[in-house]
Amino acid sequence: MRSTHHTLLVAAVACALLLGASSPAWAQNLSQAGNVIPEGFQIDPLKLVNMSAPAPAAKQEAQEAQEEQEEAAGEGQDATTKALDSTATQWSFQLSYQNMPDYRQDTMDNGEVRPIGATDYIQFRLVAPVALKHITILPRVTFRHYENSKGESGIGNTEIFALIIPKALDWGTGRAGVGPLVTVPGNEKVARDEWGYGFAAAVVNSTGRWFYGLLITQSWQSIDPTALPPGGSNTNPLGIAPFLNYRFGSSGWYIGNGDMIALYDWTNKKFYMPIGVRFGKVLVRDYGSWNIYGEYQTSLFYKGYLGPAVKNSYRVNLAFTIPI
Repeated sequence: MRSTHHTLLVAAVACALLLGASSPAWAQNLSQAGNVIPEGFQIDPLKLVNMSAPAPAAKQEAQEAQEEQEEAAGEGQDATTKALDSTATQWSFQLSYQNMPDYRQDTMDNGEVRPIGATDYIQFRLVAPVALKHITILPRVTFRHYENSKGESGIGNTEIFALIIPKALDWGTGRAGVGPLVTVPGNEKVARDEWGYGFAAAVVNSTGRWFYGLLITQSWQSIDPTALPPGGSNTNPLGIAPFLNYRFGSSGWYIGNGDMIALYDWTNKKFYMPIGVRFGKVLVRDYGSWNIYGEYQTSLFYKGYLGPAVKNSYRVNLAFTIPI
């Protein structure tokens, strides 16, 4: 009996040792079998995280590349460029303040000391687009409230301009147009108390991060020619406004030459040209875009021009646009 019990105990111990020796390999085989992944489909958890959340730099570069491809394909302007473009089919509301604390005080060719212009003004501009089948009309109204060096103030000449853009001259990334220009009489202390009429023409284009163009204005004074001084003319100076802007990627920040309007006096055959720099940022939102900028300007060519020549000028601007 004791021999039988001893035999059974030895057998049990032997079985236990066999199971103990074989079970790790068996369990390991099951574990390996359960985690088998076909070759070429191995999954790295870290790579999964990176794929689901791209690095900000890579995402920004991809977005910029897409914008440039769209523009190169002629599919139109992006939201940031539209906010900079006064010829885009969109509602625009602009409020700006310009301060001109000092002017050039040299002696002009006629022997007189160069006159001083307005010291500052507040400007409000509204653009209300009219999109028709074959043309787009962009009526624009500009109000300004001036103050001069004597402390006198009042409403300046209100400008009404309607840029007419045929569909054939709108190629998506830019456009060209022309339209009538009318100026309404202003307060005689700070502006001309007379009507004016004329035209304006514009051409703009955008390529990659660049946005550039040219605006030309010409108007005439609506006055009796006999009331003009000897040798005088009712033709106002030709306005030439080139502009160039460069966007810093998709950040919304940009730099440009600002509101640089050169003047050519037809009577005296003289030229006046300012130079400036503008630094701003466009904030694109679902409901529209904000354009905020600051600008500095001074005179570059003015010696022969018989009129005010600003020495230092500063402007701050807030504009809101709603594309249609």
